[in-house]
Amino acid sequence: MTNKILALVDGSAYSESVCHHTAWIAGRLSADVDLMHVLGPREGGAPRDLSGAIGLGARSALLDELARADEQRARLAQARGRAILEDAEAILRAQNVGTVKAHLRKGDILEAVQQAEPDLRAIVIGKRGEGADFASGHLGSNLERIVRASQVPVFVAARGFRPIGTVLVAYDGSPSAMKAIERMSNSAVFQGLRITLLHVGTGGQIAARLDDAVATLAAAGLTADARIVDGEPDEALQAIVEAEGHDLLVMGAYGHSRIRSLIIGSTTTAMVQSVKIPVLLYR
Repeated sequence: MTNKILALVDGSAYSESVCHHTAWIAGRLSADVDLMHVLGPREGGAPRDLSGAIGLGARSALLDELARADEQRARLAQARGRAILEDAEAILRAQNVGTVKAHLRKGDILEAVQQAEPDLRAIVIGKRGEGADFASGHLGSNLERIVRASQVPVFVAARGFRPIGTVLVAYDGSPSAMKAIERMSNSAVFQGLRITLLHVGTGGQIAARLDDAVATLAAAGLTADARIVDGEPDEALQAIVEAEGHDLLVMGAYGHSRIRSLIIGSTTTAMVQSVKIPVLLYR
């Protein structure tokens, strides 16, 4: 089994938190870390055909000037990317993370992540990207794309880091929720943490499934309790996170949704948007 964490850093307000959370995870797993910053197509310096925008080929001096401006923007973007990676690497090394490798990539971020994914144990990404201060009500578009496509757990870092001692698991009995329990029971990340399994709603065999989930965790040496509450899942979960001061929310990326192949489950999206703690998503 591979033992490598991929941390995606973009220089946004969330990047430092991504590094601190990655260091915490890597320390518990004794894992290596790959840092990645991806330059988009416009930043990467791909040449553009500008002649059609000018017409008749008569303004070659302007075309040359525009080409030089593109090259300069690409050089600056690459220099900024290297600086972001150097800063991130310094944070990780200061926390005694083992092997850290930095990667500056060009192109589409999802393609870059998918190329790396076969060697990964998990991905860490900020909840929002460079527009965080201007789009606080929206998830980062790259986060949504990565969660939809990734087969490994995705750790969504909150804006700030604090040590993790208590974990709230949103449990709905779905395949991704059961996968979360299985993965938690096999992970050193959760050793010594206080775990609460919470189901919002009633009906079916959920009480028995919760008991089975607690037993699975107990067999792995993890202490967990479980309870069922009424209400709407996103509202109840957010209220409990805030009232009880949990440090990490664990969820399946998808619940029982007929359109789960098209979008992140609606409760998942609402929770990642609203809570001020990191969220760990399992497929």
